Amino acid sequence: MLNQNYSFPIRVYYQDTDAGGVVYHSTHLDFMERARYEWLREMGFDVNALIQIHKTVFMVRSLEIEYFKPAVLDDLLQVTVQVEKIGGSRITICQEILRSQIKLVNATVHVVCVGADSLKPVRVPVPLRQKIGASS
Repeated sequence: MLNQNYSFPIRVYYQDTDAGGVVYHSTHLDFMERARYEWLREMGFDVNALIQIHKTVFMVRSLEIEYFKPAVLDDLLQVTVQVEKIGGSRITICQEILRSQIKLVNATVHVVCVGADSLKPVRVPVPLRQKIGASS
């Protein structure tokens, strides 16, 4: 792992759940996306700056996800972000969704850095690479 865990709190709202009060399986992906967005912001790289200054965006290339326990209405969750590996244009991120230190969901997300105009793979911007802790 390249840098320390980032953790983002999320409260489960009614809109996140089905009629039984259980979080929809796909909503977990929204929670993880939100945590990755805030992780970038915490490091000083808001999405607009990545687009405007570095002319790059990140797209999910693939992901593997496992659901262990359900999250339910009004739960306070922690969504973690941990960089596992960084390549030329790809970053592998491990994420967990926890409730009171109990793992509910585990995912490995492969994102690729692409040119904002071309949508073709480009190298991860050097300042971001350095901030994450990988050699450029």
